[in-house]
Amino acid sequence: MNKTMGDMFLLDPEITFLNHGSFGACPKPVFKVYQDWQRKLEKQPVQFKTEILYDGLKHSRESLSEFVGCHEDEIIYFPNPTTAVTNVIYNLNLNPGDEILMSNHEYGALVRGWKEWGKKTGANIIQQDISTPATTEDKFIEEFWKGLTPKTKVIFLSHITSATALIFPIEKIVNMAREKGILTIIDGAHVPAHIPLNIHELGCDFYTGACHKWLCGPKGSSFLFVKKEHQDWIKPLVVSWGSDGDDPTPSTFLQDFQWQGTRDMSAFLTMPTAIDFYKKEIRPYQAACQKIIQYAYSELQSTLNSLPISPGGSWLGQMVAHPLPSQKNPDLKEKLWKDHQIEIPIFEWNNQRYIRISIQVYNSKNDVDLLMSALRSLL
Repeated sequence: MNKTMGDMFLLDPEITFLNHGSFGACPKPVFKVYQDWQRKLEKQPVQFKTEILYDGLKHSRESLSEFVGCHEDEIIYFPNPTTAVTNVIYNLNLNPGDEILMSNHEYGALVRGWKEWGKKTGANIIQQDISTPATTEDKFIEEFWKGLTPKTKVIFLSHITSATALIFPIEKIVNMAREKGILTIIDGAHVPAHIPLNIHELGCDFYTGACHKWLCGPKGSSFLFVKKEHQDWIKPLVVSWGSDGDDPTPSTFLQDFQWQGTRDMSAFLTMPTAIDFYKKEIRPYQAACQKIIQYAYSELQSTLNSLPISPGGSWLGQMVAHPLPSQKNPDLKEKLWKDHQIEIPIFEWNNQRYIRISIQVYNSKNDVDLLMSALRSLL
């Protein structure tokens, strides 16, 4: 661990934490503000819920919208991208035979959600194969666009994939879809504070991002962007007070979504602090993190003696996934944890086991070396 930066986080310094991509890690200053908001809530719950909360949410939306490149009344907070995308799915007016086009790299929980909706509506889920190793942007576009048919009504695509940790070059796909009148829903769970993001420049219809991953907010803080032209038909799955409640905003869209019954929204209110922490303490060192990832990309090949799934470079940010040798040590994840105190995800994708490394500012090149040494002893 990078001790200087590690001291700013709540992580156990005795472990090698290479799994920031799953749930993030909250820095001490952000966690303190999170707890401060919770204390304010408990001191006077009624005043907090009816008055203080909405000013805090507005300030938080303003900070976040500026950070991700949209208007403050185009984003709403959700606990995670899964619930955000699910809310969009259940508002879509799909007919039997309509098609939702996605890649075969999409996040498993959301693929399952789309398939459940397909069962209800008769819509078909098309998982277009994006082959590995990924090579060029043109090849990516060509492979994905082969899945398009006259029945395609929605494109659902990751900006950074979860399993394969690839940065998809999605800008041209979004533009091509817009020209054909196809809705675009982008899963950017791993994007905010990981790679640059400007939602308006991207031009998609819906975008979701997690704030508790690379932005290092408290767990359960994510957002959904909804382009204004869609806000009149996107409704919350949980119907509550809406315009009859205490929310002073003139936006019916925000009124409908912000209050969904009693819940602790303290995590949402920490976004200005998380963004400030990112700008001061994380952004200056991201290039170093990316350099370590490129080092890990190379070391994985020589250690595991298997081919990578991309040429590296711009396909990678602060994560890299690599195939593991087949039929080797099925208990690898457990042994890495119990024997070496290394926390890292190992999973199956496309009938192949993978290991995925995440590098955040509290990590160092030595963490990668410790992992490689452990892998050599176990495989």
